[in-house]
Amino acid sequence: MCRSIKQLRPPKGSDLPPATDDEITAAALQFVRKVGGYRKPSSANQTAFDAAVEEIAEATHRYLHALGVPAHAH
Repeated sequence: MCRSIKQLRPPKGSDLPPATDDEITAAALQFVRKVGGYRKPSSANQTAFDAAVEEIAEATHRYLHALGVPAHAH
């Protein structure tokens, strides 16, 4: 997939902190860029682009929470 998306779930038993909201949003942004095929959308597509990033970030928060990974407030 996209090499710039980092793993957000710390390894089990790790003392690494959970992903921050900024890290989750950055991963969502990279995903949307990769899927959409462009780094910056046109003004006609900006709303859909931003909505996709927000929805994917929210889904990532829910997923990490379901895995039992503590999350920062969002």
